[in-house]
Amino acid sequence: MIKEIHVSDLAGKLLKDDLNVIDVREADEYQTGHLPGALNLPLSQLANRYRELDKKDCYHIICQKGGRSAQACAFLDSKGYTVTNVAGGTKAWSDRLEM
Repeated sequence: MIKEIHVSDLAGKLLKDDLNVIDVREADEYQTGHLPGALNLPLSQLANRYRELDKKDCYHIICQKGGRSAQACAFLDSKGYTVTNVAGGTKAWSDRLEM
């Protein structure tokens, strides 16, 4: 079963832990605002680029609301990656987004 964390709970973890956050929205969506430190790896490119990720690391996967990140988590989990879906997505993020 894939782990899940709400974006509001992730905010506190980001302050004290060094987390790998992957934003799976398209590049134009990412550029309008993303979580601080999040890397962009669009869901549309994930099947071709997932090998860029290190299986030794854990990843928190986020999108706008949680649907695409759930799809990305299912895919990455099937490939042997450790992932956590970020429920609520950037839409529920209460702090300032990076541009």
